[in-house]
Amino acid sequence: MNVVVDSPQLHELAKEYGIATGYHDTEGHWIDVSAETLVGALAAMGVDGSTPEAATAAIEKHHDNGWLRVLPPCLVMRPSQVRTVNVHVPDGHPITVTAVLEDGTEIPAEQWENWAPPRVVDGVAMGEATFRMPPDLPLGYHRVRAEWDGKSAWSPLIVTPDRLPLPDRTWGIMTQLYSVRSERSWGIGDLTDLRTLVDWGAEHGAGFVLTNPMHAAEPVVPQEASPYLPTSRRFSHPIYLRLEAIPEYRALSRAQKARVYRLRHKLRDNDTVCRTIDRDLVWPVKIKALRVIHEAPRTDEREEAYRRYCFEQEEGLVQFARWMALAESFGADWRLWPDALRDCRSAELDVWAAEHADEVEFHMWLQWLLDDQMAAAQAAAEAAGMSIGVMGDLAVGVNEFGAETWANPDLYARGVTVGAPPDPYNMLGQNWSQPPMRPDRLAQQGYAPFRALVGTLLRHAGGLRVDHIIGLFRLWWIPAGMPATRGTYVYYDHEAMIGVLALEAYRAGAVVVGEDLGTVEPYVREYLIERGLLGTSILWWEKDEAGRPLPPDRYREACLASVTTHDLPPTAGYLEMAHVRLRSDLGLLHRPLGEEIADEATEQDLFLQACRDAGLLPPGFRLPAVRVEETAEEPAAGADAEAEKLDEALAEAVCALYGYLTRSPSLMLCAALTDLAGDRRIQNQPGTSREYPNWRVPLSGPDGEPILLEDALAQPLAGRLAAVLRGW
Repeated sequence: MNVVVDSPQLHELAKEYGIATGYHDTEGHWIDVSAETLVGALAAMGVDGSTPEAATAAIEKHHDNGWLRVLPPCLVMRPSQVRTVNVHVPDGHPITVTAVLEDGTEIPAEQWENWAPPRVVDGVAMGEATFRMPPDLPLGYHRVRAEWDGKSAWSPLIVTPDRLPLPDRTWGIMTQLYSVRSERSWGIGDLTDLRTLVDWGAEHGAGFVLTNPMHAAEPVVPQEASPYLPTSRRFSHPIYLRLEAIPEYRALSRAQKARVYRLRHKLRDNDTVCRTIDRDLVWPVKIKALRVIHEAPRTDEREEAYRRYCFEQEEGLVQFARWMALAESFGADWRLWPDALRDCRSAELDVWAAEHADEVEFHMWLQWLLDDQMAAAQAAAEAAGMSIGVMGDLAVGVNEFGAETWANPDLYARGVTVGAPPDPYNMLGQNWSQPPMRPDRLAQQGYAPFRALVGTLLRHAGGLRVDHIIGLFRLWWIPAGMPATRGTYVYYDHEAMIGVLALEAYRAGAVVVGEDLGTVEPYVREYLIERGLLGTSILWWEKDEAGRPLPPDRYREACLASVTTHDLPPTAGYLEMAHVRLRSDLGLLHRPLGEEIADEATEQDLFLQACRDAGLLPPGFRLPAVRVEETAEEPAAGADAEAEKLDEALAEAVCALYGYLTRSPSLMLCAALTDLAGDRRIQNQPGTSREYPNWRVPLSGPDGEPILLEDALAQPLAGRLAAVLRGW
């Protein structure tokens, strides 16, 4: 085993590549990153820092490469910025720099003085010149050209908005769409269910509906349940299609419709599908029905729309569809495929794709159908008067051996995964088993992959939530074989990442909300506000300096505020200590259950007292004490009446807590659909995978039984809570 030597050279090399050599933990203590971690992070970028000599050589090579490059890999700027660029050519050779706009317009850059001495690289004296980019350039994806001695070099030039316009104040509904079943859906919530929710929300004054990530999963079973661990973030999961809403469904023959009908009723009659969200049962049935519909002819107009979509999505769609077809044949882990097919650019792959052209085309068609139904949902929101409409959700990363890493392997760092450092909620840190994009490769590729990702998600959306938006500033990299506690932060060019995000949102007329919870450096929130991106506030975590509930008037204006989130129970369940009981059942508590419940009750009562002080609850309002031990005895006489009293008390508390948020200046306020339904079941328990059915819990009523969307929205609590929010 090689011994890693800590040295000043290693630390200098790490800083050259944006790798933190130390950081402040959640309590403000400085933590030095180990040499082994630094070497592992550097190795993931293809750099050897294992010895002082290797680190010194790598530093010199890094500097030399900068001087050998005529232009930077990519320039990102704002119209109001004074941006200079250093260019490098053999010393003494005159050079000009020109901005070439999207429409072909050419604007020369102004040369400024630069007295930096030449640097000899590979025996050639290289000179450096500085140019000021033209001011007030239009927003867009342009290019910059350098010319000297009859030669030229080009680099992307991205001009991004100084600031996105902030939305008008509005409230909306957030939902885990897969959990929202209706009378006509196929065992899982779909895009027609989303339209139903849009219509109901608009009727009650809501301005948006925020969904979970609907990113693509593998096309085979077992299917990954977590919407935050997709195979591709750019494309979507066809499991969300409502088959009867596909126009070609109406063109099926009687026999074909009968086949589809039988498949749907196969799911309706399955008790497992009725009790839980079982993708492994739903997806095989749904894709069989989709193949039947694929046989139907398309009208000339529909065919033209399909071809136009394929043209607009370009090579990215083709590569994704190829991966899906390959995964059906060889499995969802491309490491196990035949050698020649692991390379997305191999001649053998082209031959295979030609031989399986129908299957590849089928997966392209599925994405078009999703695009079409998403467009219909957003159009319905706009027609109903929603100010924002449908809001999507962007996950942090992707499956390590899925479609994105196969189609662009150079972009992803190998030998490391992404996670989070230790915090009060998880002292062991977190490892999300996702490969990070390399910051250097993002720049070298002109941020095109990120642009394509965001642009596709905003094609038919009025907003986008970005999960763990701190990841556009820095990500916690964990070298392979090390625990999550032994990671370090790797920094990204947030000016470029946020800039591309803002440019795509500006062009789409969309709102961007960043999930900036947890350990976030203060400058991040200040920067987000500066760029017109909203943050996120969760009531239970908003406290003042004394640890008491933050007064409503001290909430941030530029944020989306909510009582709960998908990593917490619905509010009624939270008040009933569902999260504490679950952690106890899973053996995750470090103290007796009674002590945990007592402390949690004290904490919750601070918020209920704040509601009482604000006149949102009666002065004497109290929730019934939570019993520590549940009994298996038959319910006592009067138990039903007690349950009804508890339900009413919880409903009153839920409405009061949301009422508390309506007194804040926050521009966006979000109510969980689970709270509208009176649900108490937890969707996701962080830190678990198979111990709890994360992401497989259907929308349920107060009794814990699955409930259809139509019935949930017809409940008195839904209208009651909507009235609180509408009054805001």
